Amino acid sequence: MIDETAKLGKNVKIGEYVIIEKNAVIGDHVTIGHHVVIKENTRIGNHVTINDHAVLGQYPVSNKKMARKPSIHLSPLVIGDEVKIGSQCVLFRGTNIMDGVLIGDLAAIRENVTVGINSIVGRNVMVENHTRIGQYVTIQTSSYVTAHMVIEDHVFIGPCLSSSNDKHMEMGKGELQGPILRMGSKIGNHATLLPGVIIGEKAVVGAGAVVTKNVKANEVVVGNPARPINR
Repeated sequence: MIDETAKLGKNVKIGEYVIIEKNAVIGDHVTIGHHVVIKENTRIGNHVTINDHAVLGQYPVSNKKMARKPSIHLSPLVIGDEVKIGSQCVLFRGTNIMDGVLIGDLAAIRENVTVGINSIVGRNVMVENHTRIGQYVTIQTSSYVTAHMVIEDHVFIGPCLSSSNDKHMEMGKGELQGPILRMGSKIGNHATLLPGVIIGEKAVVGAGAVVTKNVKANEVVVGNPARPINR
């Protein structure tokens, strides 16, 4: 079903059972797989590929228990040119996916997120709300990117990152602040980053490390808790 107010560019290929809601705008040479849902007002650039069962422009939901309820006043989801979106991905409103981004199968990107040009959000990655991801970033399979996190340009994150943003674990104290990963830093497999830690430029966090304190630029840390090692 394609709403009559939706605008489609030239040479758009549409699979079976696709839903395109009102006022969606789709650029030229876009390929849309089967069972894709494109919510109202979503903006999609040129030469974009959207694989089967993806949902684009989702609204967040909440219940009575949630202390910080998501906003319902969100700008449309915007997807740049030459973006590739995997099967069964869910991308929320209020988010901006820049040119050349690759999003793997089963990934989810919440509201108020920016993903910079030519970055990779890997398979089964969860990116929470109010997070900024820079250019040429790689986030590998099954990583959890918490809300209010900052990832600068050229950062590498190995599989199964665990990150957090609440020192008081839902006690309602203080502001949420996720880790800050400075330009060119590298995070090993299964590393854990605690709230608000800063990983300096070109620093390296070893596989399985638990980072409880800031890491200086160019420093290498390993272990639990993470400590610097001689290079």
